Amino acid sequence: AEILLTNKTPLNSQTITKLKKLKYIGVLATGYNIVDVEAARKQNIMVTNVPTYGTDSVAQMALAHILNLTNRVAHHSRSVADGRWSVSNDWCYWDYPLIELRDLTLGIVGFGRIGQAVAKLAKAFGMRVIFYDPNVTSRPKDGSPVQLEQVFKLSDVVSLHCVLSEETEKMVNSERLSMMKKTAFLINTSRGPLIDEGALADALNSDEIAGAGLDVLSVEPPPESNPLLIAKNCYVTPHNSWATKASRTRLMEAVIDNLRSYLRNEPKNVVNP
Repeated sequence: AEILLTNKTPLNSQTITKLKKLKYIGVLATGYNIVDVEAARKQNIMVTNVPTYGTDSVAQMALAHILNLTNRVAHHSRSVADGRWSVSNDWCYWDYPLIELRDLTLGIVGFGRIGQAVAKLAKAFGMRVIFYDPNVTSRPKDGSPVQLEQVFKLSDVVSLHCVLSEETEKMVNSERLSMMKKTAFLINTSRGPLIDEGALADALNSDEIAGAGLDVLSVEPPPESNPLLIAKNCYVTPHNSWATKASRTRLMEAVIDNLRSYLRNEPKNVVNP
């Protein structure tokens, strides 16, 4: 093949060196770590990605996890389905403190497109927004820059929206979890390996933090032994924040547009120029 489109199938250097006719790799995602872009560059193979298709959908899922944890939607819905409201002596009940978002602090790690979209939604709820991102040099209107440790110390909700790298892998470890308020929540709709999962499970089970909402895990699908699947106050969705119909439509349109632009010798969204 001269053109390959891939989403989850890895293309490492060993594979790429065998593909003598290959000229173009289109990644059907924003993250492109499944492709060895240096090996592709050495063989003059262009690699493109789709950087913006899921911004609003992922931001929406981050807020969905925040709202679930603060209003305990899933828990109370299950209790009603189990018949508890029908036999209740009172006209309503709640098992956890129900938390209003106004005036709470949201700390965002990674203030790119998705992080800024989450900040905008959070501001609509009346939240204060702080963020850490060493790549942001100008001050955006929807957030205040702080140091990384301050995000964990000051926030009522910490939401992760950064890339996975050697520097960020397991950045959420026992030390940083211990900095968080006992009433704080952790949200991750970015990459699973950003979190030391054993450390997070320990923090949840010991009430070191109040809860977590995760759309990603370090191994997907997760083995049954993953401690977060049974951790206290941990809600996990199956990495589907990107998968709204609107988002998937934008994705396929962008993939087509990337390829069309390449064939016209006007390439766009190239990650290994």
